[in-house]
This record gives sequence, structure tokens and C-alpha cells, in this order.
Amino acid sequence: MEKIRNFCILAHIDHGKSTIADRMMELTGTVAKREMKDQLLDSMELEREKGITIKLTPVTMQWKGYTLNLIDTPGHVDFSYEVSRSLQAVEEAVLVVDATQGIQAQTLANVYLALEQDLKIIPVINKIDLPAADVEGVAAQIINLLGCSRDEIIEVSGKTGQNVDKILDAVVNESVLFNSRGVGNGVRELNSVDFVKALIFDSYFDDYRGVVLYVRVFEGEICKNAEILMMAAGTKGLALEVGVLTPKMTPREKLSKGEIGYIVTNLKTTREAKVGDTVTLVKNLASEPLPGYKNVLPFVYAGFFPVSNDQYKELKEAIEKLSLSDSALRFEPENSPVLGFGLRIGFLGLLHMDIIRERLEREFGLDLIVTNPSTNYEVLMANGEIREIKSAADLPDVSEIAEIREPWVKGEIILPKSMIGNVLNLINEKRGRQTNLSYIEDRAVINFEAPMANLLTDFYDQLKSATSGYASFNYELNGYRVEDLVRVDFLVAGHKMDALSVMAHRSEADAIGREVTKKLKEVIPRQNYEVALQAAIGARIIARETIGAYRKDVTVKIHTGDRDRKAKLLEKQKRGKARMKRFGKIDIPSEAFTVMLKRD
Repeated sequence: MEKIRNFCILAHIDHGKSTIADRMMELTGTVAKREMKDQLLDSMELEREKGITIKLTPVTMQWKGYTLNLIDTPGHVDFSYEVSRSLQAVEEAVLVVDATQGIQAQTLANVYLALEQDLKIIPVINKIDLPAADVEGVAAQIINLLGCSRDEIIEVSGKTGQNVDKILDAVVNESVLFNSRGVGNGVRELNSVDFVKALIFDSYFDDYRGVVLYVRVFEGEICKNAEILMMAAGTKGLALEVGVLTPKMTPREKLSKGEIGYIVTNLKTTREAKVGDTVTLVKNLASEPLPGYKNVLPFVYAGFFPVSNDQYKELKEAIEKLSLSDSALRFEPENSPVLGFGLRIGFLGLLHMDIIRERLEREFGLDLIVTNPSTNYEVLMANGEIREIKSAADLPDVSEIAEIREPWVKGEIILPKSMIGNVLNLINEKRGRQTNLSYIEDRAVINFEAPMANLLTDFYDQLKSATSGYASFNYELNGYRVEDLVRVDFLVAGHKMDALSVMAHRSEADAIGREVTKKLKEVIPRQNYEVALQAAIGARIIARETIGAYRKDVTVKIHTGDRDRKAKLLEKQKRGKARMKRFGKIDIPSEAFTVMLKRD
């Protein structure tokens, strides 16, 4: 037990976590040189393409007689749930800070998560080999944040491998075994424990093998072919294979106390073994489960519709498969008069949505229309009932509503001092309120509150523009507030398009109406007759654009200058256009449903 160390790597996005993990695997001989490639733990094609980690990945290494279990975690705010899950399976966290960028918003958020779990934090400055590296400046920021001493900070280069061995030595020397989690003290002999407790920190469905669980064993041992029980779900299964990841699956006879590994089960769906559940043995039942994870709730919703309705079944099956390994995904069927059958899916943020969309299109070959993302609202009815609506189309009749509450977020932006003015203006534009302004060395930290809906579309892009890419942003949900909200509908040729409806603050509704009708005019193709595009709040039209008709010259076949014959033909054309207008069906392209994603 004393020879096992469990740790994870925490950092802001693009600060070099996966590169340091690569060097660790090289140093410990876990992966042969010929099999080595950059970002080895980022196995998903999308991860390698975008250069970001999306899924947490465990790996077991050997170093100086110790077994080291590393969990590589994502750095983007949308995947912070993956980080919080990793932290409960380990005792130590290696905090990586980029020497050229210093402490960023997600670095702060991850430090708070690690401190909540009472983990030992090992501070590391990465990319010291770069010409722009400011090692002393960044070290001062870390000392200011953690209160550690200067000689505790390890300076490394993930690219060249310089000093990475010092991180491994620090992990081996400084571990605090089984700290304040109340799950043992590392002193008792394994034989004295007559029950088994293991925490599921991730799971996925393998088409050929069934459900595979990633677990951390806190008490006892799990042997191959043992009969296991998921305590929260109450489901029983068989441990068909147990082993560790190096990083490929390496079978073992058993997983013992303190180890991190995998269990291949005979379960058919991950709903039977949810992330955060406790695994125990049927013959050695634990009396009470380990503290699990808090349920994570999505707060960005978007409608996903297949371009062809024949693909609806494939879309549903694909989302079910993805939700097996992504417990943050929530979905329900949705039907639109224009788009047909689809799914309304909940996400943790816009990047999360983008990744899922790309995975559906690439891995499952689906052609999708994604409607404008929205957040969920609470509606207090006149009779006192509280309803939750996920899109503007679900809003009940205005006469039955007492008040509408929208979700607000607490945000934190870290940026250079010289750019504070631009960012404060941007926050005000989004109906946000600055709550605090503090400084870490040469950087400012702005704390603010803002409505979630206003940060959904292109806030991050605008923030990057306003700060030349130097700002970093982190947020969390901060309850619901009563606001003067209205539903803005869009009509195409007099037909209301529910899929385009949006919720907006009354003060912003007119501007949104004008902006969206202008954009729709650009993406909806011209017809043989005039098409009116309108934005409306209830029965009141607030904006209008007109798509002009194609003009066909019907008088071209008349070779004489007879006015009566020309007038007769033009009148006939006019009647035909009026009839077309009455019965004509406008084919709305998929771009029309995404015009609100980017408002610039």
C-alpha cells in the first residue's frame, strides 16, 4: 500500500498537461519509444485535431519501485466535471502553469477544486525553454496563490523533458496517504478488511466487450470473475476482466486497495453502473457507499434534427451511445413542424455542444441541423405552479404567467491590467454587473455576474477580440432571477417558425429582431414571389425585411408594341404570383437555424 501513489495533472487549456504526461510515460518506460507519439493519452481524433483534452484518461507507471497512477484531465471550463471526478480518485495534484502565460482562470478554478478535496498540490512551471518564458514572474504568482515557498516550485519543459523526473520524485516523496476522505489511513492490513469499496470515476461502452468501468479501489480487493454489485444502482454483474492501463489495457488477476484500474463487466448499459457509484462484492457487501459526485446539470440546450427524417433513429442511437460515457449529456425527443423529429440535448457549454456535434457527424456519419442554443428558464404560473422550460417554443400563454426567471452565472476573467476598460464595457453590454476587481502581480481578476443567455452565443469570441487573446474566462451557475423577458417569434411568409423563436430581455428584443431578420434575408433563397420576414412579440411586429421576387419578363414573346396584350400578360403573371404566395412552400436551409450563433 505504501508503494502506490495516485495523482492527476491540473492546468488551464493548452498549458502542456498531455505533453508532460507523454514525458512521464517515456521516463518510466511505460511506452516503448517506437510506440510513442505526441499527446498519446488524447486518443480521440477530435482531441488530437483541436489540441485539447476532452476525456480524462488514467495510466499506470512504475518509478523507483513505486506504482504511480496518473489521471490526465481536460483544461477547458466546459469539462471541469471530468476534473472534479478525477480529484476524488487521487491524493495529489500536479498543478501546471505555462511560463509564458502565467495563472489563468481555469488554473484558479482547478486549485479551488483541489483544495476542496484537501489534496497535496505540487506546483510546476512548464515551457521554461521558450524565449518568452517569465519564470520568476510566474513563480511569484504561484507563491501568491498557494502560499508555498520558491524552492517547492518545479521548473520543467514538457517538450524537451527537462526536470520531468523531479515531478515524479515529488509525487513519490510527498504523498499523504488517504487523507481526510474517511476511507482508511493506509496502515491497516488488507486481510483485516472484509468488505470491498471502489469508486467508479469513469465508464464507457465497448461494442465488443460491454461496459468498462474505470475504478479506484479504496478498500479490499476485486478479483477476476468476482460477482460485483453497484450500490446506488443496485445492479449485479461479473468482473470478467480486471487490470490496469499502461495506457493500453493490461489484465491482472486482481485490483488491490489504493490501485486505479479498469473492470470489464457483463453489463449492457452504463446506466447500470453510473459514474460516482460504489462497486462492492456480492459476498463481501460494504455497509455504506463512498461519497459520490454531485449530479451535474446541463444549462445549454439545443435542438438536434437530422436533415433527413430517415436518420432520426440513427441520431437517437448515436446520442444514447455518447451519453453512456458522458454522464453530463441529457436529451429528450422534440418535434418541430418545420424540421420534423429530433432531440433536445442539454450540454455543459458551447464547446461541449460543438464537440458532440462533430462526433455525431464524424463517428456516426449524420447530417444535422442544430437550432440556436438556449438555456432553461423557470416560469411561475399565475396558479403558483413552477415550470421549467428549455426553449422559447415551450413558453405558455402570457396571460397565465406571473413571472419568468432566467439563470445567471458567476464569472471570473483574468487579463492584463491595461485591458480592464474594454472588458468592463463588454460585461455591461451583456447586462452583466462587475462584483469585484483584484490583482495578481501584473494581472487583474474581474469577478462579475451576468445572465447565462447573453454569454451563450459569442461572448468568448468577443472577449478574445477585446483582449487580443490574453484573457481567460471561467464561470459557474449562480441561481435564477426574475427579469422582464419576452418571447421573440420569427415569421417567414406569415408562418411562425418555432425553431427560430428566442427568449430575450425586453430592452434587447427590438435589436435582436432587426438583426436576425437581416441575417435570414441573406440565407433564405429568393422565390418567384415576394417573401416577408418578420419578428414579433405576441401580435406586435417589431422588425421586417422583404426578400424580393425573381422577375421573369413574360412580355418578351410579344413582338408588337400592343399595350393591351402586355397588360393582360402582366395581370396574369400577377395573379399567378398571388396564388403561389398563398400555396407556395419555402424550403428553409439549415443555415437559417444557426444565424444567431454568431452575432457579429
